[in-house]
Amino acid sequence: MALSNILEPPAAGFNFDNATRNAALEGLLEGPAPKPMKTGTTIAAALFKGGVVLGADTRATSDDVVADKNCAKIHYISPNIYCCGAGTAADTEKTTDVLSSNLTIFSMNSGRNPRVVMAVNILQDLLYRYHGQIGANLILGGVDCSGNHLYKVGPYGSIIKDPYLAMGSGDLAAIGILEDGFKPDLELEEAKELVRAAIKAGVMNDLGSGSNVDLCVITRKGVDYIRPYQESEYKDVRKMNYRYGPGTTPVLTETAVPLKLEVVEETVQQMDTA
Repeated sequence: MALSNILEPPAAGFNFDNATRNAALEGLLEGPAPKPMKTGTTIAAALFKGGVVLGADTRATSDDVVADKNCAKIHYISPNIYCCGAGTAADTEKTTDVLSSNLTIFSMNSGRNPRVVMAVNILQDLLYRYHGQIGANLILGGVDCSGNHLYKVGPYGSIIKDPYLAMGSGDLAAIGILEDGFKPDLELEEAKELVRAAIKAGVMNDLGSGSNVDLCVITRKGVDYIRPYQESEYKDVRKMNYRYGPGTTPVLTETAVPLKLEVVEETVQQMDTA
């Protein structure tokens, strides 16, 4: 029997059509519904005399499982703006990609780099439109014609502007380091060491954060994306050989189900041999 559904390309942007379906399925379950998986991250940033320093760890978690030990959490937005993402990895990457494409079109039309506040306004409109269904907690930093700027954007579109910021599951440890060591008009090396120490504090005090420390330095001269800035001193050593030969796990049953297919349309295309 031929397929009754017609495959159509998905619409642009985020789609939450399955939210109603999931809510209806929860009423049919006999036991408790699956809970959202916990994610972990530590991101931090600070202003200094000549620009902005962004920092992030590199561990991506899926509940209590380490999904990626070397995940890039500092995303490119424009030549003068970068963004750290915490929350759902797919949401942060897609959100920053949408923002970057919008600002690229602006730069092509105007011939100049966008201002940081413009990027923040686009993010605010995008996230507020979905009322928190996009799990993106972002720290946006950059340098433009009006100076150095640092913003925190929440998943509901809320905005905070501060000279130093931290977000993620390890933000309590990171913000303690930032509050203790920050001072106005930091030098570059002082700012890099401060952000590195803040990320390291999150790594050491939060199970959802770990692995390496990445830094991104943005100044009027350009961007220095240092990946990794500090590698983890804790390396895993395998103490056993986990290779198993064929037949180690026996096959208990084997069933073959024939598929009944119907050829709906058949075309023949001649190959060009000239």
